[in-house]
Amino acid sequence: MSDKTPVDFWFDPLCPWAWMTSRWVLEVEKVRDIEVRWHIMSLAVLNEDKLDQLDEDYRELLSTEAWKPVRVVTAAWQKHGDEVLGPLYTALGTRVHNNAQETREALAGALADVGLPADLIDYADQEDFEFDAELRASHKEGIDKVGQEVGTPIIAVPGTDGEQIAFFGPVVTPAPKGEEAARLWDGTIAVASVPGFYEIKRTRTKEPDFSNL
Repeated sequence: MSDKTPVDFWFDPLCPWAWMTSRWVLEVEKVRDIEVRWHIMSLAVLNEDKLDQLDEDYRELLSTEAWKPVRVVTAAWQKHGDEVLGPLYTALGTRVHNNAQETREALAGALADVGLPADLIDYADQEDFEFDAELRASHKEGIDKVGQEVGTPIIAVPGTDGEQIAFFGPVVTPAPKGEEAARLWDGTIAVASVPGFYEIKRTRTKEPDFSNL
């Protein structure tokens, strides 16, 4: 058993905001005694019952492109274990978000980067997805911890008496580094220690900034 503080992190691999937060939490691993445990959620699943309420471009993205990476990552997880999730997400996110590669090219490259079988990419277009139940169960686990009015990422951290407290976010750009990352982590733990704390929020005025990744 690890003595490090566990941090459970749910991500959709296509979400730029989840990517930013994931890079922050990995930075926190360098400066605080934590251990990130990766889990999959899906913006396509989250929004599938309200597609008619979304703008046309986002609706099209969720109906088509958003399924591809989450299916491939889920299949890799189911066939090769929990330990592939972090490295595969890092390889895929670097290609998709930092390098702006097209989804299929990024998937093929990421699988090669981490030494996973190339044929896992076939799951991208598998509409009758073999591991749909496992994907939805992982998604539900995160949502059940935090509630319905959220997106990705979700993080769950220790609260009072060791009970996990889950939040949507933190939503931040660019990803904090060094002591700035540590201060944000300390603040996250501080608000998690207050049983009645629910929300701090302001309107986003910046787009995702990947320049320091």
